[in-house]
Amino acid sequence: MEKLTHAEEEAMQAVWRTGEGNIKSFMEYLPDSIPYTTIASTIKNLEKKGFVVSRLVGNAYLYKPAIAEDDYKKKFMGYVVKDYFDNSYKELVNFFVEQKKLSAEELREIIQMIERK
Repeated sequence: MEKLTHAEEEAMQAVWRTGEGNIKSFMEYLPDSIPYTTIASTIKNLEKKGFVVSRLVGNAYLYKPAIAEDDYKKKFMGYVVKDYFDNSYKELVNFFVEQKKLSAEELREIIQMIERK
């Protein structure tokens, strides 16, 4: 599975939120500034890459995810941790602590989640 571009990730987020739909239904979850033709082109590229599948209903195509959002997140986060944090999730968490993106309370909640599993 390849890493998607930012525009492709935005489009996939819309597809995952919609479940199955046409281009117009995906537009509800994307910035208004993105033209219909750009979204349609991006969805077609995602189909070529195997991220979405389509079916013809009447004279319109409906698209749905071919890859689960969780599967993509796992793969993508693995790349982020490997490439930016020396393959250490501890370093990832430490980065967010240093950037003041995680509070002590949130860290306690994370520890509780780990201990429950």
